[in-house]
Amino acid sequence: MLQIYQKKDIFYWLLTSCLLLILLIWVGGLTRLTGSGLSITEWEIFSGILPPLSEKRWGEYFKLYKQIPEYQEINYGMSLNEFKFIFWWEYFHRVLARFLVLIYIVPLIYFLVKKKIEKNKTYFFLIIFLLFLLQGFMGWYMVKSGLVSETDVSHYRLAAHLSLAFIIYSMMFWSLLNYNNKLLFNFRTGTFLIFFLVLFVLIQIIWGAFTSGLNAGLLYQTWPLMNDNFIADDIVFKNIFSLMSFNNASYVQLLHRFLAYFIIFYSILIYFFYFKKNNIIKPFRLIFVAIGIQVVLGILTLLSGLNMYLASLHQMGSVFLISCSIYVLFYINNPQNLIDS
Repeated sequence: MLQIYQKKDIFYWLLTSCLLLILLIWVGGLTRLTGSGLSITEWEIFSGILPPLSEKRWGEYFKLYKQIPEYQEINYGMSLNEFKFIFWWEYFHRVLARFLVLIYIVPLIYFLVKKKIEKNKTYFFLIIFLLFLLQGFMGWYMVKSGLVSETDVSHYRLAAHLSLAFIIYSMMFWSLLNYNNKLLFNFRTGTFLIFFLVLFVLIQIIWGAFTSGLNAGLLYQTWPLMNDNFIADDIVFKNIFSLMSFNNASYVQLLHRFLAYFIIFYSILIYFFYFKKNNIIKPFRLIFVAIGIQVVLGILTLLSGLNMYLASLHQMGSVFLISCSIYVLFYINNPQNLIDS
C-alpha cells in the first residue's frame, strides 16, 4: 500500500493514529476488566496529565475514591498500594487518549496549512477530530454515572463510549485505505452488502458493551445452551420489545449470541449469492477467518467464567473483525481491484 500512496506523510499519520487507537481500545478494555475505571473521580483535562508525585497527592486521590459507592460497597478496606494498581490503569488510559488526539490534530493542522489534503476530504478529517472531542466528553460522562449512587457505570454510556471509539477507528482506517481514491463510495451491489456487514458488526460491538456493562457474561456460562435451554427460561417474551429489556442481563446475553449467529448467516449468504458468483473470493476469506476467531474467543471467554485475558482478546477480536470487513469494503469499492482479480 505504501508504494501506491502519493503522500507518504499522510499514510504514516493515519497509520500511527489507527495503531494508537487500537492500543487505546485495548487499554480501555483492560481498565474495565481490572475494575479500574472509577479510580480517578475527577475529569482533570489538563492537570491530570501529571500523575501523583508525592504521598500527599496519592492520599488526596485515594480519599476522593473512598467517597464513591464502588469503594464503600465493593472495595472497602482497599490498601493504598491496591488503589495505585487500579489508578495506573485509568491514568494510562486517559494520558494515552490525550496523546492520540495530539498525534491526530497537530499533523492535521500542518497538512491543512500546507494544503496537502484535498478539499473534499478536509471535512471528513475535521469530523473525526470533532468525534475525538465528543469521545473525551463521553468518557467522563460515562465515569460520572458510577460516582454517585451506583457501583458501576451506565451500560448505555459504556456502549456509547465504545461505539464512538469504533466509529472513529472505522473512519480513520477507511481513510488510510481509501485516501488515494477520488470517489468516497461507489454505489454497487457488493459495496452495499459489505457496508451492511460493517454496520451489523458495529451493532454487535455495541451489544457487546451492553453485555459487559450489565455483567451479563456472569449468567449462563454455557454454550450453545443457556444452562439447559436454548433461550434462557427467565426471559419473558411479551416484554422482549420493551425498552426495559435493554436492562435485562439475560435478554442482552441472548441477543448478543443471536446477533453473532445472524452475522455468520449473513456472511455465508452474501458470499454464495454474490461474491462467489462474481469470483470475488480471496478477500472474503479474511472475513470468515475473523468471524471464526471472534466466535471461538467469545465462546471460550464465556466458558472460562470471563477469564480476563480471554475477554481482552475477545474485544481485540472485534477490532480485527471490523478491520477485515472495512478492508473488504475498500477492495470492493475500488474498481481497479475487481479488474485485477
